[in-house]
Amino acid sequence: MTAPVSTAPDPLNTAVLTIACPDRGGIVAAVSQFLHNHGANIIHSDQHSTDPQGGTFFMRMEFHLAGLDLARDQFERAFANVVATPFGMDWSVHYTTQPKRMAVLVSRYDHCFLDLMWRKRRGELNVEIPLIISNHEDLRRDAEMFGIPFHVVKVTKDNKAEAEAEQVRLMHEANVDFAVLARYMQILSGELLRSFGRPVINIHHSFLPAFVGANPYRAAFNRGVKLIGATSHYVTEELDAGPIIAQDVIPVTHRETPDTLMRLGRDVERQVLARAVKAHVEDRVLVHGNKTVVF
Repeated sequence: MTAPVSTAPDPLNTAVLTIACPDRGGIVAAVSQFLHNHGANIIHSDQHSTDPQGGTFFMRMEFHLAGLDLARDQFERAFANVVATPFGMDWSVHYTTQPKRMAVLVSRYDHCFLDLMWRKRRGELNVEIPLIISNHEDLRRDAEMFGIPFHVVKVTKDNKAEAEAEQVRLMHEANVDFAVLARYMQILSGELLRSFGRPVINIHHSFLPAFVGANPYRAAFNRGVKLIGATSHYVTEELDAGPIIAQDVIPVTHRETPDTLMRLGRDVERQVLARAVKAHVEDRVLVHGNKTVVF
């Protein structure tokens, strides 16, 4: 018996269009009509307005490219002229055949780092990882196991500026699109963020600012908390105050110890970071001031 021929769209022949613009009537119709006119088949569409009267309109539209009647550069120029400029859009289009390139920065804790590597190998993250940067040697063998170049850049209070310049050089040389701090235990300077000029995603326990310092789980234990969690956000110059991408919590009881709290907390950290990275890679996150719209 001949197997039936699948008519489902090829997931590797799609594109994602993201839009932010002043809200007004006709935006969805204009975008949809343009895509239809040029043979693009819309697969998913999400939109949100902060206020229909004078607010900002956000949209993420995923479409199949098989019937597109223009080359990609021609398609983008036509969209800019016909739709984006008249509506004052801040927009971008990304193709699944061109995965984003991600740098991973890590210190000694391996739970978030190994989780990202595993998800990449399993095909859960459509991303390329051209390099890993660390301030310690500890995870070199793990990086080599996944076949990814591992660069150690030692950071001290005396060489921080030079070390950060080297990190930026390595990331620019690898042509990465964004970076992830997979429990990288150094504070990034404003100069690094400006020089890098691309998004950086961080993960931390949700106890901040209530439980700061070197041992937040011990502090949380001493206060008898009943929830622990994690927050993933974009990095800004203001410490741990950037736009939040993903968060989660789990309940705990009086029976926990600082060690079990830490183990539970690390589970939440890796899950939340993976969720944030996946949302960023799939262009589901649109930043609005110090907030995010996550489709």
